[in-house]
Amino acid sequence: MNKFAKNTLLLSICGGLMVPALAACTKTNNANDKSERVLRIATSMGYSPDDEYFRQRFTELFEFANPNIKLEFIPTMDHNRYMFGSAGMDQKPVDPYQKLKDIMNGDNPPDVVMVGYEQLTDLVSNNMLKELDSLITKDKFDTSDIVPAVIDGLKKMGDGKLYALSPTFNSSALVYNKKMFDEAGVPYPKDKMTWEEIFDLARRLSKGDGDNRKYGFSFSPQNMGNDLFYASQIYTAPLQLRTFDDKGEKMTVDSDQWENVWKTLLQLKTEKLIPEQKDPSAMRTKMQSGEYNPFDYDDFLSGRVAMSIINYGQIDQIVNVMKSAQSQTVKGFSPFDWDVVTLPVHKEAPDIGGYINMDGIMAINAKAQNPDDAWKYIKFINGEEWAKLKASGSYNIVSRKKYIKPRGGAEFHMEAFTTLMPVPMTDNKLYREKPGIYQVTSIGQQKFQQVIEGKLQVREALKQWSAEGDTMLQKIKENPNGPNNGMPMAVPAG
Repeated sequence: MNKFAKNTLLLSICGGLMVPALAACTKTNNANDKSERVLRIATSMGYSPDDEYFRQRFTELFEFANPNIKLEFIPTMDHNRYMFGSAGMDQKPVDPYQKLKDIMNGDNPPDVVMVGYEQLTDLVSNNMLKELDSLITKDKFDTSDIVPAVIDGLKKMGDGKLYALSPTFNSSALVYNKKMFDEAGVPYPKDKMTWEEIFDLARRLSKGDGDNRKYGFSFSPQNMGNDLFYASQIYTAPLQLRTFDDKGEKMTVDSDQWENVWKTLLQLKTEKLIPEQKDPSAMRTKMQSGEYNPFDYDDFLSGRVAMSIINYGQIDQIVNVMKSAQSQTVKGFSPFDWDVVTLPVHKEAPDIGGYINMDGIMAINAKAQNPDDAWKYIKFINGEEWAKLKASGSYNIVSRKKYIKPRGGAEFHMEAFTTLMPVPMTDNKLYREKPGIYQVTSIGQQKFQQVIEGKLQVREALKQWSAEGDTMLQKIKENPNGPNNGMPMAVPAG
């Protein structure tokens, strides 16, 4: 049999296997189901109509199973402006979310909208989305298998009602090195431990000096400088700390809560519970002497850190490294037992973790021209068969619990990624209307670094951040489209 014939036979077999599964997903009693129709999908998330990656993730299987339904994509982001500045920096940037809302109310509105988690509350409060509960009940569409972090998180944004579904998501957990715990005689961490309890474990695990020091905890396994200010945002997010008021005109960082957070983070640094950046010259010396660990860039895999926060997408690397080390000798590296637990929580928010990225949040426009196919599409992408087909090939986690399994045959506590609720979020309209407002955060980063270096006391640094931030906010208010609004700029220190 020649190569062409083999490929043809393979495609026929694959198609034959896939069609029954897809057909089961799309079975309907609609007598006119074969009529040609158009389903319009709009998104404010930066996808373009010819985005192949987007189609592979969210539409390809549906298009294959429903050849009579033509999909039209409506992007709301001007890629030329955001990538190349073609609109001119003297012009006010087009808000892709506002453009989406305008299109949803326009003469030719989309049927399905794909939006950010933080945008749901605004759309719901303005009656722009169709409630899904009645459709779910009518079609007996089972949502009981969808992980609580997704289904309950979406309901929270709809005041207890469901207006959107998300087929996949990503989240973070705390990974730990069992060997380091065993050697120190310290009990393993557990789900939903408080941050204070985790930091206490870190104190018991940190030991040694210089390059040989072992650290108890890290906000990230990647030894890329350990910018504590930004890395620790997963710690501060559940506390809902505000940097400025709702109008973006007045700073709110000169407070006792901000002071307590900064003192807590500073203590981690002072007690050397978290790693410092590795000296590049020392790494080169190790390499030249033959003692170089190929995973020295990773604080967790190198055995420098006992516990680290990781994203689900980083699990594959850990699994693959351990497998490789077991089957062949990797100079400078020894495999070890590990597992994961949920992110630490705050006493004020015992069930809330960090940011949970729901990928592909989809809803039906209240003014949809083709609401029936919109619901058919959402059911399909959020159904069991889709999850079954996508579960093994996605770096995200499918939302259906039945098909969530540890990747690569590894055994670890998968529920650590699915248990906690997402951090409540509000629409980031200010950041879209005033891109330069991001620079206010960079002032805080500089002030925090000065605290670490002993140049400023915590409260003094916060007061300076507040004052300098107020000045910047006022300038942005007076000239929102000014030359420094949205472009990197130097911020004077101190």
